[in-house]
Amino acid sequence: MTRVIGLISGTSVDGIDAVLTDLTATDSELRVELLAGETILYPEELRSQILAVAGGASLSMAELAELDEAIAVEFAKAALTINISYDKAELIGSHGQTVYHRPPEKAKKLRLGYSIQLGRGATIAQMSGIPTVSNFRAADLAAGGHGAPLVSKVDAYLLSDKKSDRCIQNLGGIGNLTYLPARDNFSLEWCDRIVGWDTGPANSLLDLAVIKLSGGGQTYDKNGQWAASGSPCQELVEKWLQQDFFQQQPPKSTGRELFGKEYLENCLADAQSYDLSDADILATLTELTAASIADSYRNFLPKLPEQVLLCGGGSHNLYLKERLEKLLGKVEVLTTAEAGLNADFKEAIAFAVLAYWRSVGIPGNLPQVTGAKAAVLLGEMFD
Repeated sequence: MTRVIGLISGTSVDGIDAVLTDLTATDSELRVELLAGETILYPEELRSQILAVAGGASLSMAELAELDEAIAVEFAKAALTINISYDKAELIGSHGQTVYHRPPEKAKKLRLGYSIQLGRGATIAQMSGIPTVSNFRAADLAAGGHGAPLVSKVDAYLLSDKKSDRCIQNLGGIGNLTYLPARDNFSLEWCDRIVGWDTGPANSLLDLAVIKLSGGGQTYDKNGQWAASGSPCQELVEKWLQQDFFQQQPPKSTGRELFGKEYLENCLADAQSYDLSDADILATLTELTAASIADSYRNFLPKLPEQVLLCGGGSHNLYLKERLEKLLGKVEVLTTAEAGLNADFKEAIAFAVLAYWRSVGIPGNLPQVTGAKAAVLLGEMFD
């Protein structure tokens, strides 16, 4: 058994999700005990700077270095905080903070994908005194993949079911899924049938809309209550679903570069032709998230799953969950917590596992999910 810390801050930049886990993992087995989990907020000035950079603001190389270092310091503090009441962890897996993501382009044969996660592992390792694995996406990108979604193999070990086909639907800043067919065992044939991709916008677009519509008075729609008080404009949703990303065949990935402030402004401009209240607009954007997920299941999965397990911050959005249930018909919509894995900290747990796999030489990606040419070791080690 190995004690591992997992750290991640997602596209929504809500804060650093930190977990302390005890892991037992091999090629064919994975057991995780969650000892502690906490979301540790960024200092507000740092969060604002991260959001500005992720939104396309320019900065000098010196400023980039300062931002990278500042994020690493906060991640190291988070690691020490989550470990404070326990024996010292043996390893840290830090995803860092994504500020830029560019998928690979097939039309340009030599143009690999590019993704920047700030919060350098060397600083975290030095400050914490714990070996640290970071920069998880680089190896998959170098192998021609999207570097996303990276947690599908972890999902397969922790959330697959012997009787039911399942989709694990993460609702972070960006939505992504892992499709897990029912399994008898962890055979290579079964693993090859797992698929996954980014589904499109989720919390980041909704949060941007809430901030805009509330004049900065709110930062998110708690439980989806604001959206639930409105009515979605189906005509707008159908128009937005024609966007190229939603039609693109997997493997595929996306981020704020596509579904950010400019995209929101275009949506709001489209909405001006309709007599919509602010609640209606938010309901329509929520419907876009739900419909983009449901459509991607119908268009790209071999068949609809029996169950969908939600995780991430959006799993608390009761209106979004209700709309997914409506659009997916007979499919049961639950959370990963109801299957035994904490829905709020699943991604942080996944990067603890990926760090452990890297330390013992087990590849962490699934090539059919990311589009990489091969299974590769993920992450760079810093002692």
